[in-house]
Amino acid sequence: MPAWLAWVIVAAVLGGVEMLSLTLVAGLLGGAGQAAAFAVTSGVSIAILLPALRRHRRSLTSRPRSGVAALVGQSAQVLELVDAQHGRVRIGGEVWSARAYVPEQVIPVGTVVDVFEIRGATALVYAEETTT
Repeated sequence: MPAWLAWVIVAAVLGGVEMLSLTLVAGLLGGAGQAAAFAVTSGVSIAILLPALRRHRRSLTSRPRSGVAALVGQSAQVLELVDAQHGRVRIGGEVWSARAYVPEQVIPVGTVVDVFEIRGATALVYAEETTT
């Protein structure tokens, strides 16, 4: 027997008892039964679904970066003098056009720099300034 049919039978029986007794007790019992069924079903659903939703949420935030977003934070080697206007760097085996992230900075050939941002096809790079 389907569950919905059982609920209909129980409701019909309680409705008949209510009509005969006129004390509102059977109606209150019927309402309490519905509320209890709702509470139990809701609690079980949350207990089952919440861990799965948390795993899904974690997988979305820990997804590895790809494309140009993966280049940000990488190290690069300067192939051609980099200043505020132009330059060339090698990032992970690829040659990119580059500009200095700080406009006043001039980065010589051979320096290892950090990629701060990618704008279009140009890498904005920064070299740590060394104090001697």
